[in-house]
Amino acid sequence: MTDVAARIPPGAAPAKARERLLRDKDLRDTGLGPTDLHDRLSAAWGSGRGLLAWLSDVDHKAVGRRYIATAFLFLFLAGAAAVAMRLQLARPESRLIGPDLYNQLFTMHGTTMMFLFAVPVMQAFAVYLVPLMVGTRNIAFPRLTLFSYYVFAFGGALIWVAFMLNIGPDVGWFAYTPLSGPEFSPGKRSDIWAQMITFTEVSSLAVAVSVIVTTFKQRAPGMTLDRIPLLVWAMLVTSFVILFAMPAVMLASSMLIMDRLVGTQFFNPAEGGDSLLWQHLFWFFGHPEVYIIFLPGTGFVSQIIGAFSRRPVFGYLALVLALAATGFLSFGLWVHHMFATDLPQLGASFFTASSMLIAVPSGVQIFCWIATLWGSRPVLATPMLFVLGFLFIFVLGGMTGVMVASVPIDLQVHDTYFVVAHFHYVLIGGAVFPLIGAVYYWFPKITGRMLSERMGRWNFWLAFVGFNLTFFVMHILGLMGMPRRVYTYQADLGWGPLNLVATAGSLVLAASFVLLAVNVVASLRSGARAGPDPWGAGTLEWATPSPPPVYNFARFPIVTHREPLWAEPDGLPVAHGLAVNQREVLVTTLTEARPDLRETMVGPSIWPLISAVAVAIAFIASIFSPYAVIWGSALVGAALLGWFWPKSPKEDL
Repeated sequence: MTDVAARIPPGAAPAKARERLLRDKDLRDTGLGPTDLHDRLSAAWGSGRGLLAWLSDVDHKAVGRRYIATAFLFLFLAGAAAVAMRLQLARPESRLIGPDLYNQLFTMHGTTMMFLFAVPVMQAFAVYLVPLMVGTRNIAFPRLTLFSYYVFAFGGALIWVAFMLNIGPDVGWFAYTPLSGPEFSPGKRSDIWAQMITFTEVSSLAVAVSVIVTTFKQRAPGMTLDRIPLLVWAMLVTSFVILFAMPAVMLASSMLIMDRLVGTQFFNPAEGGDSLLWQHLFWFFGHPEVYIIFLPGTGFVSQIIGAFSRRPVFGYLALVLALAATGFLSFGLWVHHMFATDLPQLGASFFTASSMLIAVPSGVQIFCWIATLWGSRPVLATPMLFVLGFLFIFVLGGMTGVMVASVPIDLQVHDTYFVVAHFHYVLIGGAVFPLIGAVYYWFPKITGRMLSERMGRWNFWLAFVGFNLTFFVMHILGLMGMPRRVYTYQADLGWGPLNLVATAGSLVLAASFVLLAVNVVASLRSGARAGPDPWGAGTLEWATPSPPPVYNFARFPIVTHREPLWAEPDGLPVAHGLAVNQREVLVTTLTEARPDLRETMVGPSIWPLISAVAVAIAFIASIFSPYAVIWGSALVGAALLGWFWPKSPKEDL
């Protein structure tokens, strides 16, 4: 049995770091057998039993599972709203749903999909997978991550409870002013929307910080920057985009609610404000958000293609640079959502160019994926089918994206169903298809069970056919002049047959998600048991049992290759010398991932939940009284004081 210093290449760790790693060997993992090591680490990293322990658990896998389950719950709610809208539009002059409820439905659908499903579910996979893929035992700032989950759940519950009480927002997921301002939207509907946005974006920012620190400082020894898995790169770039984009929409929603509650005039032109300011702030966030959703999807695709083609993905450096370029360029596109406004034509031309330029890194990624598949014999399991479906649908969505980047075309199709079709091809094709592929791919790792391959294939074909039936015809409807956000239309306009086709397709698409849910529930109960690496993949998460133990890795792996499990088929080299009686992780250097120091992580705590409840009370109460900001801040301060008050290890819960 050797120690850390002996297993790391010479010169990889400073002398002081090696000395710290070898101190107190009686409490270290050196010399312990597998069973004894497992028992000690399980006791140190476990959270106990009972409701309080469950609510306090800071294990990234537990938080990630809750995030994923809650996000999919919101997906099904948003999908039900979409089906209701399609049933209303299936025939002309339908009276199934009235205009007020329809306005609430399309607002709830868009808001839930964009703010409560698409971004959180991608971050949920990051919370679960990034620590495993970089070879550490927990995410950085585990209590902050738990706090972020509760904030997300409370924010989503707020807006859906409001909808069930018939005070759901009705101004669209973009809430354009002055429509959402006090003059045209009396009542509390827009207030609830604005506070929900500010509330839930706090959650996204918290997760982004945790993912960035985990990736930079907790990678396994030897995982240099050019050995980081592509999915981790995608999550890292996404987290940086979140840090720079989310504050814009939080600022906008805060300004909106101040206009509505305390009489400021940020968006009132009559008092010196500017309604276009809202669009600039919102879309400065809104277009990067498309890539916040899309970039993790490309990471899923890279991992799945590599695993099922049985070779490293072609063009690693090109893919990493394409991810970074996409994240950077995403901040230069927001005005192409505003071509129909009174903007200078010279400025519009620059945004047209940048909108077309961002297709280049996306094209680079697609060519790298095709090159990986070319000449290989990919295994066409369900995850791979969803990736192939993604390639077909996303390319079509990208082509229409280049079209609407042109000012003359955009002016013709602006606010028509052509745009609805375009962004669903980009978002569902670019994000949801890879996401469902990721569910099938990592489900055995998360649960220890395999999803049914037979149901998975039915799931794919129902989703693929249903999606294209629903949204392809919307391109034609848009070119025929059908506007967005109308709850009915006249028969003589000729839109009825195509709307009926779209509605039939939406039912097929909905059936595919019902089948996915059935597959998940049935497999959890009686699915075939999965081994540590049922797909024969090469990244570190597959080096752990399925599901992984609470401590992830009994000993920290040492990485010598981008696909360490393929490079070391007889077993990974490991680092010894860390504590077994406390939550200790190895902190490594930024570029070379050399061991730097040991860090003791915090354990379970109920204070993240208490703090999230305090924040929720302050935000919700402020909808009804601006004075709630004052006493609500005191409540939040008291909760944070309890969170950060110094405690002994036994009192830490």
